[in-house]
Amino acid sequence: MSDYDFRPSGSLKLKGVAEGGIVKKKKKKSKSKATEIESGAVSDLIEQAANPSRSNPGSGSSTPAVRNSETKKTDAERRFEEVQKRRLERRIAKVAHKTHKERVSELNAHLESLSEHHDIPKVGPG
Repeated sequence: MSDYDFRPSGSLKLKGVAEGGIVKKKKKKSKSKATEIESGAVSDLIEQAANPSRSNPGSGSSTPAVRNSETKKTDAERRFEEVQKRRLERRIAKVAHKTHKERVSELNAHLESLSEHHDIPKVGPG
């Protein structure tokens, strides 16, 4: 039995520290009424933006302008988005039909085809 046969397992134990470890006091979080009101107002605005049909009929004049600016795109923007979608679909199709084993073998073949100046030189007398 050599000196290297024994390997201790488990986490390291620190000397002078209690069994449970260091316990820190938790800070109490306090919210003032003003922040609660602001957060409520923000959540109401977010909810109204998500559900425009439930918003007040008097305030409806501002939402169509916002909707028109979002949906109104130039021809170039629409074509650009279509090209991006097609490229994404092609990329997904290319990756989806290969298995992990095929990808690894393809990578190995590529690495073997590289010239030797890509190899890491050996350092030292050996």
